[in-house]
Amino acid sequence: MIEEQYFLMSLYEKLEIDVKSALKEGNSLKVSVLRMALSTIKTLQIEKNIKSLDDGGVIEVLQRHAKQHRESIDQFTKGNRPDLADKEKAELKILGEYLPEQLAEEELTEIVKATISEIGAASKQDTGKVMKALMEKVKGKADGKAISSIVAQILK
Repeated sequence: MIEEQYFLMSLYEKLEIDVKSALKEGNSLKVSVLRMALSTIKTLQIEKNIKSLDDGGVIEVLQRHAKQHRESIDQFTKGNRPDLADKEKAELKILGEYLPEQLAEEELTEIVKATISEIGAASKQDTGKVMKALMEKVKGKADGKAISSIVAQILK
C-alpha cells in the first residue's frame, strides 16, 4: 500500500520523502544532493510566483543539476582531481535515480530522422525548426548536445 502511494506521488513529494529517509539512514551525500535540488525548486517557485512545479519543471531542475555535475566531472578529470570527480559522479548517480531514462543513440537518431521528414527540412538552415520540434518530443530524455550533433550529421 505504501509503495503504491509512493508511485502515485509527484516527483517533488518523492524528493521530500527520500530526503527524510536518507536522514534516517545517515546518508549525508544523498541528503545534500536532494536538499540542493529541493532548494533550487523552491527558489524557482518563488521567482515564478507559483505554488508548485509540475513533474516536468522538477525534471528540468534536476537535469540542470545533472549537467553541472557532468561538467564538473570533466573539469576535475582534466585537473587531475579524481577524488572530486568521484564525488561528483556519486552525486550524479543520485540525481539519475529521479530523471527519466535517456534514449539510446539509435532511438534518438530514428526520432531525429522522423522529425526531419515531418518538417520537410532539407538543409542546415532548417536546424532551428528541427531542434525546436525535437526538444518538445524528447524533453528530458536526451541531451541537447547529442540531439544537435545528430541533426548536424543528417542535415549536411
